[in-house]
Amino acid sequence: MMGIIGGTGVYRIVERGDLKEKTIINTPYGESPPISIFMLEDQELAFLPRHKEGHDLPPHMINYRANVYALKKLGVDGILATNAVGSLNESLKPGEFLIPDDFLDFTRARPFTFYNDRAVHVDVTQPYCPQLRETLISTGKKVDGRVVDGGVYVCTEGPRFETPAEIHMFRQIGGAVVGMTGLPEVVLARELEMCYATICMVSNYAASVSSEKITIDEVFDVVEQKKKVLTELIYNSILNIPLDRNCPCSRALEGAEIE
Repeated sequence: MMGIIGGTGVYRIVERGDLKEKTIINTPYGESPPISIFMLEDQELAFLPRHKEGHDLPPHMINYRANVYALKKLGVDGILATNAVGSLNESLKPGEFLIPDDFLDFTRARPFTFYNDRAVHVDVTQPYCPQLRETLISTGKKVDGRVVDGGVYVCTEGPRFETPAEIHMFRQIGGAVVGMTGLPEVVLARELEMCYATICMVSNYAASVSSEKITIDEVFDVVEQKKKVLTELIYNSILNIPLDRNCPCSRALEGAEIE
């Protein structure tokens, strides 16, 4: 089963499918938000709103472990996520999409692993599933909008936006976009041997890239304008994902634990 984690502005995404049920999953890390189980053609999918419906949770208060664990418990083996991000470069414009292939983690206070009781060191040489990325990129060539292949996602703690000095540093060390919700989600999925890829929707220019003040209204306005294209990209990608994947994600724990 594929799972979808919806970011800012993406709280319901079952319009083209047949809703079967909504369920809250109890996990060792707390309850998940209500998860929608629905059918898209002949595929069963699970949709989880990262911030809960209504955007009740700020980035630093999201229970990432409960969210990912709940999807795993439901039988999800692959996740497509969405993130609203700021662009670190004028060439990547609001309303465009980026499929990251690497990340820089500048979060500070979030529980970031399932393995506090023993030493488990998962490999993140390819942090995002190569097969899911390939599907998103090939599908992106057919949607109404620019989909960029690859780039480094920088994750900050939030909830404030970043300073010009921070943005300058992120650019200097290779960042392409900046957001607040991509970590530790991608690593937690790897720790549970789940495929994971994300669609970064550029909602604004980061601080100092544009001279304009950054507002949350701007972010929501762009997300609302591009939601139809984003939904099309997600649904068509899911229909194109190979049922038998041969990526290394499902073997992530091989060689990761000290015996």
